[in-house]
Amino acid sequence: MEENNNMVCSDAFDPTKVKKLSFLELLKKIGPGIVLTGVVIGPGAITTASMIGASYGYSLLWLMIPIAFMGITFMLTTYRIGMLTGMPIIHAINHYYGRFAAAFVGVATFLACMFFTLGNISGTGTGMNLIFGINWKLGAIIMICILIYAYFSKGVYSKIEKGILLCIFGMILAFYITLIGTGGPDGGQVMYSVTHWQVPEGALPVVLAFISTNASLTTGIYGTYLGLEKKWKKEDLFNGVMVADSIAHILGVILISGAIILVGAIVLNPTGQSITAPAQLAEMLQPIMGKAAKYIMGIALLGAGFSSLLGNTQRGVVLLNAGLDKDTSLESKGVRWGSMIVILIAAAINFSFNGSPVQLIYIANVATSVATPVAGLFITLMIWKKDVNKGFKEPRLLQICMTISYLFVLFMTGSALMKSIPQLIESIIN
Repeated sequence: MEENNNMVCSDAFDPTKVKKLSFLELLKKIGPGIVLTGVVIGPGAITTASMIGASYGYSLLWLMIPIAFMGITFMLTTYRIGMLTGMPIIHAINHYYGRFAAAFVGVATFLACMFFTLGNISGTGTGMNLIFGINWKLGAIIMICILIYAYFSKGVYSKIEKGILLCIFGMILAFYITLIGTGGPDGGQVMYSVTHWQVPEGALPVVLAFISTNASLTTGIYGTYLGLEKKWKKEDLFNGVMVADSIAHILGVILISGAIILVGAIVLNPTGQSITAPAQLAEMLQPIMGKAAKYIMGIALLGAGFSSLLGNTQRGVVLLNAGLDKDTSLESKGVRWGSMIVILIAAAINFSFNGSPVQLIYIANVATSVATPVAGLFITLMIWKKDVNKGFKEPRLLQICMTISYLFVLFMTGSALMKSIPQLIESIIN
């Protein structure tokens, strides 16, 4: 993706002459979607998914369908805008709608990413505790040191991409070993849930939170900046690379989140027990998995926490720099030092509060609720903009899908704010 301040002229570019890549060639070109999967699947996502399975059994497994629809729509829309304008999303917002709009989106998304880093730090610490039996704070410090090394070494993007890929494979392996150990899901109940969409009484808030976490517009925005690191070109929009990358991202999310819901449905739902932290899932699996339970969950939590730390912290700093019109390269000093400062501040807060402070998580939810619909409005307007698609066939199906997805985001935002703001006020008062 080539970043500049002007529209890329499409007159000299003929998409019909772009050669479609083979499967092996596509595997070499994809990457941002893998990183984004690691960002999405953090300890909080594991907790939410396991709670859904524990509380509602198989009944909400159908959520994987709208997540796939919205996730792919957001990715393809942001990728297309980035490729056709020659600018990643926040820079495109700056170009079309002004510096204030870009700065607002950049600052709000940064705040949300920074506060969610708290949960990722405690997640890596919990994983180290389960695997090695050491204090979770010491485990978190060890992983932070590894993280800082990755940030300041050469070839940052390549190392992060490979590291997150390993973490994702670790998470998939951990949860599918658990599924096998429990005897596997009930095929009939899985099919019933997929074909009968229903929201149990009282489940709407968690349903909206789960969809917004797993199908996040922010991931697509950040993906346009990772495209710069991957050195994507306009041809990659038409040779299958960006479609493959979007599918790889959402497939990873569904494989992991779906497996976690199933584990919760099989193990916890029949007992009527509920959980408040993913580490508890390891304790409840011990009758089935024995001593291996804590190691399996430890691998999953370590992979989730560390992969999300790697991607989420940099995501926040990159989006902030984009909003302030600063350097967004992962190897730039601003992003490297900014990421380290965010990690150290988050760690200090986390250790002082002995966990993830609820009040800060509420603030993160509010920040996300405000930033996402604003950024989404600009993105939806841009995908319909004649200037963006000038010289190319209008992507009518994608435009309609983006509009539907954005309207759903507005609905989620209203529901989230009605819940988050009173909780935030209550937490501050108490």
